[in-house]
Order: sequence, then structure tokens, then C-alpha cells
Amino acid sequence: MSKIIIACGGTGGHLAPGIAVAEVLQERGHTCLLLISHKQVDSALVEKYSHLDFIKTPGRAFSGGLIQRIAFLVSLVSGFFASRRMLREQEPDLVLLFGGFLSLGLGLAAQIKGIPVALHEANCQPGKAVRLIKHLSTRIYLPDGVRLRGVPPERIRYFGYPVRKEIKHSLKVDAWKRLGLTVPNKLLVVIGGSQGATALNEWVTHNFGLLAKAGISAYCVTGLGNSSASTIHEIGKGGVDITTTLVPFSDQMGDVISAADLVVSRAGAGSIAEIIRCRAPSILLPYPYAADDHQQANALAHEQHGACILLPQSKLNELGAEVIDLMFNDWLLSKFKSNLERLDHFESSERIATDLLALCDAQRIANAEKLQPVT
Repeated sequence: MSKIIIACGGTGGHLAPGIAVAEVLQERGHTCLLLISHKQVDSALVEKYSHLDFIKTPGRAFSGGLIQRIAFLVSLVSGFFASRRMLREQEPDLVLLFGGFLSLGLGLAAQIKGIPVALHEANCQPGKAVRLIKHLSTRIYLPDGVRLRGVPPERIRYFGYPVRKEIKHSLKVDAWKRLGLTVPNKLLVVIGGSQGATALNEWVTHNFGLLAKAGISAYCVTGLGNSSASTIHEIGKGGVDITTTLVPFSDQMGDVISAADLVVSRAGAGSIAEIIRCRAPSILLPYPYAADDHQQANALAHEQHGACILLPQSKLNELGAEVIDLMFNDWLLSKFKSNLERLDHFESSERIATDLLALCDAQRIANAEKLQPVT
């Protein structure tokens, strides 16, 4: 049996794939310890995973002005020494890092201690943490087509984004029922993510009258702290009651996305992976302030696969017309769905888990050989 520590907190885009891999490893009889942050998004997401072991770890992102960056460096040093203590106590066979501020100290401490380090990059534009840790890593998992300068090809595997098992495609009518929705005609789902929800939330509330006239209901995940749950009513064609449902958070994202005729979303790697799994045509609006502009790169790759329309935030005033045009274009929606099905061709979490366990076995063999007496 292997023990693996997974650093995956800070954003849903890091935490969700960490959970997906941990569940596969646990099902195979291995032990996982997941390091998460103190952020509200982490606490909300892990509530339904009581069968997994989580530890909340302090940390700061590398952002802001001089004072914030000094605080980051202090946090990094503190995290390094805390990681060393944890590695002595837990004695893991391997650590898996999903990028972000929780990965740096742990990756360095593991490398110094001789523990294999695996690194997962979800985005088409690798982030700062990944660029810093890449030379410490025994294995790096990347999206198709992404390159990391200076990394030998034999260290890289193109295994994609691990999606949690409960995120799966279902019939729209079944998803509506589980969400408690009545949809007379078409449903638009809007997902702003953990950072860039405000502009999309405002767009929904300002444009719902236009959508209702076209017979389009809406379901908007506003993000924690942005609003309380509520429902807005409008009268559509023929006196039909059309609703917009606003929820701060949902732990039923498989149903939320499957319920949609069309999704409007930011372009985080996790959101795109779940959109692919649930076969949902989408309009992606990359968050323009994302680190390294990685959402633009993610959205462009998804558009090039023929699975979405990319719309920059500078053209947010055109979104209403785009939604109405695409929502009733059955041929193009069908084409998007066909391409989405083609993209979802294997289980990333299963492949990553298998590879991690092979790395653990190889490390055990290497350690045993070191202990062999010289003859």
C-alpha cells in the first residue's frame, strides 16, 4: 500500500482534480492526505467528501505589491519548514502537486528528502508555481500540446484534467428534476468561477428580461460571497413564467451543467473539463485578469477543438445576441456536442493514479537496491 500527499487547495480548479485522483487511489486501497487552504471555496467543496482526509494549511498567493510579496516569501519559508515536519511524520511514498501557493514549500521539502514529486498543470499556459517546481519533479502531467522548456520529454505525460466521478452527463429533464427546476423551453447556465463572477452575475440580472422574451430560463452560480440564493420571475411568450435562479455555490455541478442547453462560463481548466464531461455547448468569456492570461489560452484551445464560441469580455455587450443566436441553432449545438464527446476519450484520474503508483513502486525498488550490500 502506498501513501501519497496531495497539495491541491486554494482554488476549485486545483482542489477538484486532487479529490478525483484521491478517490481513485483510495478505491485501490492506498492512503491519501489532501492539503487544502483556509479559503471558503475549499471548505465548501470538501463538505461532501468525509471519506477523504484533509488538512488545512496556511499559505499566500504570489501577488499584490511589495508588502504582499514579502508576506508571500515569509509564508513560503514557513510552509517549507512545516512541510519538512509533516514529511517526517507521514513518511509518504510520493507527493502530488496541483500548482498554486501550497505546492512550493512541499515540493522543495520533498525533493530535499528524496521523495518523488509529481506535478499537474491544468492550464494551457503553465503558471508561476509550475514553472518554479518543474525541475524538482519526477513526473509532470500536462494538457495536450503544452510544452515546458527545459523538461526532458520522458518526464511528461499528457493525461488531461481529472474530473470527479459525480460529474457526469445526464439527460436534461433528469437534471432539471434533481435541481428542482421548471424549464418551459430553453435553459442557460452561467458560471463565473471563484474570481470572475461579478461581471457575469450583473449581465444575468440586467439581461434576463431579454432572455425571457426569447423563452430562455437561466441558472446562475454566482460564487460564494456574491449573493444569496434567489429566484427572479419574468413573463415570457404566451404568459409563461420564466425564471432565473441564482445560487452562490452548488455541489451538484454535474446536474447544473447537464441541465443546460447552453453554458456561459469563464475559462478555467476545471470548468472546461466539466463542460466536456457533461457534453455542454458553451460560450467562454476568459477572465481577463487571470494569472499569465491562462484562461485565454484555455478558451482558445477549446474553440480550436470546435466545442465552443470564445467571446472576450470587451464584447460582453454582444453576449445577449450570441446566446439567443446559438441557443436556437440546433445544427451548431449538435456539432459542438459531437466534438465534446470526441474530446472526452479517457479517464484522466485513472491514468494518473496508475502512473503515480508505478512511480511509488520504482522508488521502493531504488531504495531497496541502495540498501543491498556491495559484494
